[in-house]
Amino acid sequence: MTTDSAATGSLVIHSARLIEHGAEVADSWVRIEGGRVVAVGTGQSWTRADEVVDATVVAGPDAVLTPGFIDIHCHGGAGASFDDGAEAIRKARALHRSHGTTRSVISLVTAPVDALAQRVAEIADLMETDADILGSHLEGPFLDPAHHGAHEPTLLLAPARDDVARLLDAGRGTIRQVTIAPELPGGLDAIRLIVDAGAVAAVGHTSADAETAVAAFDSGATVLTHAFNAMPGIHHRAPGPVLAAAGDRRVVLEVIADGVHLDPHVIKLVFDSAPGRVALVTDAMAAAGSADGHYDLGAVSVTVEDGIARADDTGSIAGSTLTQDDALRRAVAAGAPLTEAVRALTETPAAAIGYGDRLGRLAVGYLGDAVLMDAQLQVVRVWVGDRP
Repeated sequence: MTTDSAATGSLVIHSARLIEHGAEVADSWVRIEGGRVVAVGTGQSWTRADEVVDATVVAGPDAVLTPGFIDIHCHGGAGASFDDGAEAIRKARALHRSHGTTRSVISLVTAPVDALAQRVAEIADLMETDADILGSHLEGPFLDPAHHGAHEPTLLLAPARDDVARLLDAGRGTIRQVTIAPELPGGLDAIRLIVDAGAVAAVGHTSADAETAVAAFDSGATVLTHAFNAMPGIHHRAPGPVLAAAGDRRVVLEVIADGVHLDPHVIKLVFDSAPGRVALVTDAMAAAGSADGHYDLGAVSVTVEDGIARADDTGSIAGSTLTQDDALRRAVAAGAPLTEAVRALTETPAAAIGYGDRLGRLAVGYLGDAVLMDAQLQVVRVWVGDRP
């Protein structure tokens, strides 16, 4: 598998099944110049470029071309954790980029506020040099202790306004998402503060019932963090946050399609219940693309066996070892249409974090991020376009 820059010169990829914007077009071509898409067509109507890629030669018959994948919830990979600084982030990003994830939000697990402020500031600095990083995601510390998952419960806090504001200020406008349990004291006010600062508020790691979830969405929350996990499930007299989110067209539902977090029937259910509002995320930790063994996820010790990560002290699922190309294959195997599974990796997550006008499509004017796969949806080549 090869990852290339499409930020300079001209590139034509032709003779592919182009899947983007919820549709599939056979025998398509895309032209990228200076890192941006400048033309799209079908057949032999393309013109010469600095590099011309025949998709059927490179990836075989029925080769698939999609926009670059975007992961809005990922913690690491290749043995490296995003919590451990710039070089660890770059090492993990290289692994995920080779699996089609051309851009990623850097998710951080619960830590003391001082440490998180330093980390989001470092990520803001890193964005000035590393164009594939879209910002940070604070998955904690404003989480429900009863649904702490793989977060250290002694570090969890109610969202005091000063703490929330301090973290947002430290990120200098680069915090893209904050996961919060809205039932905590000050939860709804914190959601409004997060949204007013230009970040996305996400409901997750929560004991919220449907009514509280609706109040959170009405206060401005627009994402449900890893749907079904670390929250009440669906009961016919207690629908919980998942059905509240599925019934609200303002809300995107994160799905971890790794065969561990959700049964395939549930993956299909989410796609059917919230068309165009599913974001396939990895929630990957350091063991993605690496061997089984012992790892640290923030302050939590984790053991990975057979590719499944669990916290040593509680046995809770501790992130995943998933990559987004595997998520695509699993979602399709679960019954999601290929066009919608691709949308859930590209257009939907881009829009969810405010990049919908630049990323997530292979249309004129968009950044030239592209993934070429064979007919079995195995990644063959990846291109990364201009800066966002």
